[in-house]
Amino acid sequence: MSTKTLGRAKPTGGSVPPEAKRISPLQKALRRDKYLMLMILPVIIWYLIFCYLPMAGLWMSFTDFVPGKGLAGLFSGKFVGLKWFQKFFESPYAFRLVRNTFLMAFYSLIFGFPIPIIFAICITQIKRKSLRQAGQVLTYLPYFISTVVVCGMINNFLSPSTGIINKIIQLFGGQPINFLGLPEWFRTIYVVSGSWQTFGFNSIIFVAAIMAIPQDLYEAMRVDGANKRTIIWHLVLPSIKPTVVLLLVMACGNLMSVGFEKVFLLYSPGIYETADVISTYVYRQGIESSNYSYAAAVGLFNSLVTFAIVFLANRASRKLTDTSVW
Repeated sequence: MSTKTLGRAKPTGGSVPPEAKRISPLQKALRRDKYLMLMILPVIIWYLIFCYLPMAGLWMSFTDFVPGKGLAGLFSGKFVGLKWFQKFFESPYAFRLVRNTFLMAFYSLIFGFPIPIIFAICITQIKRKSLRQAGQVLTYLPYFISTVVVCGMINNFLSPSTGIINKIIQLFGGQPINFLGLPEWFRTIYVVSGSWQTFGFNSIIFVAAIMAIPQDLYEAMRVDGANKRTIIWHLVLPSIKPTVVLLLVMACGNLMSVGFEKVFLLYSPGIYETADVISTYVYRQGIESSNYSYAAAVGLFNSLVTFAIVFLANRASRKLTDTSVW
């Protein structure tokens, strides 16, 4: 036997040299990003406990849940199929709830989504840095005001007897208006107050996208004789288009979601015709009336419609603009 043959002889006993061991991609990722994964772990645990684990409760939408049995009643209740969904669709409130929820969210999208974009474009055109920063801070602050405080401000400003809005109306010879007692005013109050509270904070992403545009492009357009309107129309807007589309698709996911706290604090039985939404109806049925299975079915219906809207919006965005979330 030659020396080469002896050198190539395989090790006996079934042992494998360390260099022959293969490391899986998952092991490589764990070794490389172990500290990053440790940072993400609390977020994953939070989602599992507070988002995914409660989804087991959706089963009660198809059963006759018995509250007295606790968690055991979740799976021991009688299976009733689509009984609760049928009850909701046959309810005289179904159309009103869907209409009010959709319209309030739709108006908030139509009037509330463009305002942060316009504000971001305007604020980035200010040359003086201190003035620009002061404007941003002043518009960010309302976002951090508690919903309870905002609703208290709305009640005080719109009070028929002492509200500043009615004082101004009376100053010009008009009669006081009970804004929160009239159904036709509720959507306007909800949309305007929501846009005022959130437009500054929502503009942060658009401001960041605009500030990321290279200054060389601005200089090139100025050399070509472009004015501010031309720069905004042909440079700024096309540059932030992917960001706008992405946030628009995400905003479409809220078309069937209206802030429960704000509606609950502002509405009253007298204006249910325009103020009652799915979330408040689920609260009354589930918490106040203890009809948990029915409330879960209504909530599940709302979630399914929301998912369908997001899916269609993302698909339309991918076809029209070649930009999508997934």
